Amino acid sequence: MNESRIPLSEIPAASRRLAKRAVDLGVNRVELLLVELEEERERIVQAIVCALVAAVFGLLAGISLTFLIVMMFWNASPLIALGVLTVLYGATALFVTMRLAKLRREWHAFAATLDQLRKDTACLAHLIP
Repeated sequence: MNESRIPLSEIPAASRRLAKRAVDLGVNRVELLLVELEEERERIVQAIVCALVAAVFGLLAGISLTFLIVMMFWNASPLIALGVLTVLYGATALFVTMRLAKLRREWHAFAATLDQLRKDTACLAHLIP
């Protein structure tokens, strides 16, 4: 049987190389995690700002539209006009709430970091018996 063995004098150097690669791999994964964390933070801030601006202007538009429609139908039936607007606003709120729930379900934070860690684990499992 022909087995290749590493001489005892090369074990410290091989151990240092293995330790350096493990540290480099760890540093790389931490850097990836930090980059993704920064991207997620920016995305959340941007989403909050956009949501607030949309809410403010949507509220202003809704108030103006309500006032306009009620004034147009004041002589005919202001209660029917207010009832129709209430149903319209309620349906819009329900639609936006459902859309927000869908966005929350599909939000996958740190996907690249987790994918790389899975690949690393599979590679190590293959290399180490």
